[in-house]
Amino acid sequence: MNPPRLDCVALIASPPALVSGASDREWMNKTEDRFAYRCTPMTMANASGWDLLNPTAFTAEWNGGDHADDIRLTSDDPALPLDRPASVFGHGVLTFHPGYVFQTSPGWVTWARGTPNRIKDGIQPLDGLVETSWLPFSFTMNWRFTRPGKVRFEAGEPFCFVTLYPSVAIEGVQPYRRDLADDPKLHREYVEWHRGRHLFNEALGRGDPEAVAQKWLKHYLNGVSPTGAYTADEDHRIKRRLLEPTAKTPDGSDSENR
Repeated sequence: MNPPRLDCVALIASPPALVSGASDREWMNKTEDRFAYRCTPMTMANASGWDLLNPTAFTAEWNGGDHADDIRLTSDDPALPLDRPASVFGHGVLTFHPGYVFQTSPGWVTWARGTPNRIKDGIQPLDGLVETSWLPFSFTMNWRFTRPGKVRFEAGEPFCFVTLYPSVAIEGVQPYRRDLADDPKLHREYVEWHRGRHLFNEALGRGDPEAVAQKWLKHYLNGVSPTGAYTADEDHRIKRRLLEPTAKTPDGSDSENR
């Protein structure tokens, strides 16, 4: 199966930079021994999309009111108007314009959201699923203040994270509730994992040299359960490296000349 297309059609002469997402986070770097990076699912999420970067630094201040003028924007560069990329429409919501029309292959939508696991005090990114397989115009990226006050967006800071998602496949998913005891194989494996984790944490707590050297149980990282009864398939990943946006089409021609 061919991978889906993601065409990023610039609407302005100098749209925001669009770059592949990075797995690292400043707060993760500051954890003891970079402990946070042991969570492979989190680092994978961090890098599973593309970031749109804010072109100029500015401060947004909300006084708690519901009107558009209850949010005040102050740019570090007075020569750059703040309706590009940021504007407001009230109710404590700050709106960014991505500067692109995104177009995807049939059956795929664009999930626009804040950069995963990137924390910003005082304001919360809002998610949106956009039917970009047919849409001939752009969408907006919205953030909502969590309380009155000031927030700061630096130049080069991600303001939107875009990734692709199958448009309707999830509608056919039927969740089933089962008891663990109904699946003897899964039950045995879970008990073994739980016991091993408890013993390992105890060993870490008393400073056991072998446990300290190992640092953490690496079943997920290695794609294998404690006894080997379950193994990951060929799609198992521990790192994500997405392609950077390019002006070349798959046949090597310039996309502008298609």
